[in-house]
Amino acid sequence: MTARSRFRDELLALPLFDAAHRSLADEAERWATATLGAPQQEGAPQQEGAPMVHEESREAIDARCRRIHRQLAAAGLTRYCVRREFGGALEDFDARAICLIRETLAYHDGLVDFVFAMQGLGSGAISLAGSDELKARYLPRVARGESIAAFALSEPDAGSDVASLSCRAEARGPEYVLDGTKTWISNGGIADFYCVFARTQKGEVRADGTTRASGISAFVVEPSDPGFTVARRIDVNAAHPLAELRFERCRIPADRLIGAEGEGFKTAMRTLDVFRSSVAAAATGFARRAFDEAVAHARKRRLFGKTLADFQLTQAALADMATAIDAAALLTYRAAWLRDQGKPVTLAAAMAKMTATESAQAVIDRALQMFGGRGVERGAIVERLYREIRSLRIYEGATEVQKLIIGREVLQ
Repeated sequence: MTARSRFRDELLALPLFDAAHRSLADEAERWATATLGAPQQEGAPQQEGAPMVHEESREAIDARCRRIHRQLAAAGLTRYCVRREFGGALEDFDARAICLIRETLAYHDGLVDFVFAMQGLGSGAISLAGSDELKARYLPRVARGESIAAFALSEPDAGSDVASLSCRAEARGPEYVLDGTKTWISNGGIADFYCVFARTQKGEVRADGTTRASGISAFVVEPSDPGFTVARRIDVNAAHPLAELRFERCRIPADRLIGAEGEGFKTAMRTLDVFRSSVAAAATGFARRAFDEAVAHARKRRLFGKTLADFQLTQAALADMATAIDAAALLTYRAAWLRDQGKPVTLAAAMAKMTATESAQAVIDRALQMFGGRGVERGAIVERLYREIRSLRIYEGATEVQKLIIGREVLQ
C-alpha cells in the first residue's frame, strides 16, 4: 500500500463523503490506472522517478488534449462537469465529486487533470446563468465530449484585478460587437467555444482608483465568428494549450449573451466558487504523487552504507511533507463540502487554494531534492511535477489574492 492509498482510504472514511463519492473515487482510480498506467509501488524494482516523456510541441500537446478529451468522455467523467438535465451525471454540481476526480487525475497526469477541469470551468458560466437555449445548445456536447470549452476572463492588464478588464461588447440590433484582447486562456486555439467576459458599460472608477465590477457581461463566442482570431499561442513551463485571443469588431448573435447584461462578474465569481476548491484538489494530487515517489526512492537509495530513509533528516522531511499534504486535503474537502451544503465558501475556498498550492510546491521541491541530479532530468516524474505545480499558485486567484480574501473575510 502506498502512502497515498492509506491517506485516501482514511480521508474517504470521513463523514464529508457519502457512498456515491467513495464509489466515484474508486471508479476514477480504476480508470486512471488502466488508462494512464499504474504508479510505482513501494518495494517494486528500482524504477521510481523514471522519465514520463511526452512530446511537448504545440501540435503534440493539442493532439494529446483532444485524445484525452475523448477518453474522459468515453469514461463518463466529463458528465460530472454538467448537470443531469443536460446530460450530466448528477442533479447539480458536486464540488466534492469534482475534487475527487481532479485529485486522482492530477496524481497520475497533470495534462489529463487540466483537460477535465477546463470542461467544467469553461462551460460553468452557461450552466449557472445561461438561457435554456444556450444550455441545450452547448452543455450536452460538453457532457458527451463533442465540444472543448474555454473560460476567457483574463486580459493583459486585468488578471487578479478582474473588475478592470477593458474588452468591450456593444449591442447592435440582433448582434453584439466585441473588441479587445484576452490572454493566458486555457484551451485557447483548440476550444470549440469560449465563455468571454466583456464590458457592456464603462467601468466606474472609485475615488481610490479601483474599478467597480458592475457593467461586465458574459457571452459565448465560437472560433468561426467574424472578427475572432487566435492572436498567438503561449508556451509555458508545463506544456498546456494557452493562447491570446483578439476580438476586432467580432460579431455574435445577441442570444449568446449569458444571463443578463451587467451580471457577468457575478457569473464569473459563481463559476470560480464551484471550481476553486478543485484547484486545491489538483495540487494535493500532485503533492501526493511527489511524496510517494520520495518515499519509494528513500527506501531504496543507498549512500554511506545506509538507505536514504535511515537518516533522521530524511524522516523529518517526510514528516513535514505528509503533514502538509493531509492538512491541505482536509481544508480542500471542507471547502468542497461547504459549497455542496450551500454554505458560504469564500473564506474556506481561499484557505484551501492557498494552503494546498503552496504546500504542494514545497513538497514537490523537497521530493526533487531527495532525487538529486535525477530529479532535474527532463521528463522525470518529480521534474514534471515541479513544472506542473507552479502555475497553480497563480491561476484562479494567485496566493497573494487569496491572502487578501482571507484577511478581508476574517475582519468582517
